[in-house]
Amino acid sequence: GPIVIQYYADLVCWSAIGARTAESQVHRELASGLSMPVGFKNGTEGNVDVAVNAILAAKSEHSFLGMDDSGRVAVVDTSGNPYCHLILRGGNNGPNYFPENVAAAEKACRDAGVEPRIFVDCSHANSGKDYKNQEKVWNEVWRQMNDGSKSIKGVMLESNLCEGSQKIGGGWGELKHGVSVTDSCVGWEETERLITGIFDSIH
Repeated sequence: GPIVIQYYADLVCWSAIGARTAESQVHRELASGLSMPVGFKNGTEGNVDVAVNAILAAKSEHSFLGMDDSGRVAVVDTSGNPYCHLILRGGNNGPNYFPENVAAAEKACRDAGVEPRIFVDCSHANSGKDYKNQEKVWNEVWRQMNDGSKSIKGVMLESNLCEGSQKIGGGWGELKHGVSVTDSCVGWEETERLITGIFDSIH
């Protein structure tokens, strides 16, 4: 949570703030004090302005109640995080990973004075909440990058050891190892195939 992240932040190399918390001032302040890139997802309705405003806020200095590296409650003074970026995850109006969506996101960033550094989330509204559609999104984003897109810096997959998802309701003893208990995911084999496919096409 926001209070304890400073205690274990050295174990994390990248983080993301979701569509429903991108507007949260607490999370924007938190991001300003992290020594890692932080991605802000566009709002659930698809509006990127929420995330762009969050990036601007996180670039600034803040003070907030947190925890120091010894685990004690402390006031954390931040110097701002210059490595925040936008994550396109789609919205209520549909996906936003197509070239025209990326171009609109680039413009929104530039108009706000933010460097357009964009990740694309292959899941959530971009996949229509169907994990099997993630490959389609992945391939389209890679096509744009291969065609020379300079603003797309990364892509996200919802991945686990085994594909699909499961409910916790039956008790811990009935859970299958390696299957998500939240959003449905692609499995390890597909993850490996998608990543090595791009590697092979580069080399």
